[in-house]
Amino acid sequence: QVQLVESGGGLVQPGGSLRLSCAASGSIFNINTMGWYRQAPGKQRELVGTITSGDSANYADSVKGRFTISRDNAKNTVFLQMNSLKPEDTAVYYCNAAIATYSRRYLDVWGQGTLVTVSS
Repeated sequence: QVQLVESGGGLVQPGGSLRLSCAASGSIFNINTMGWYRQAPGKQRELVGTITSGDSANYADSVKGRFTISRDNAKNTVFLQMNSLKPEDTAVYYCNAAIATYSRRYLDVWGQGTLVTVSS
């Protein structure tokens, strides 16, 4: 079984920062692209950004220059550093990863989500 577990969400004031983490565990042979998505109340889930195994990152226009995605391949972990947070960043943030297992299965895995609330 392969799973992703996010951590680091919480309440932060506008202009503040938070760092989310997402650790993959299980029978993992290789992790290709990892990404972060978010879903605000009453809205569809949207892409925040992705990072390849070669550390090439892409971001949604709404977060460019404020959010940074990084990963630690040795620890099968991806991070989302969020700076200059705005109330409209309030959402449940989900981690996603494309994972190859030792049994040669290719899985699209999602975490359970972590809530980020930006409010004064």
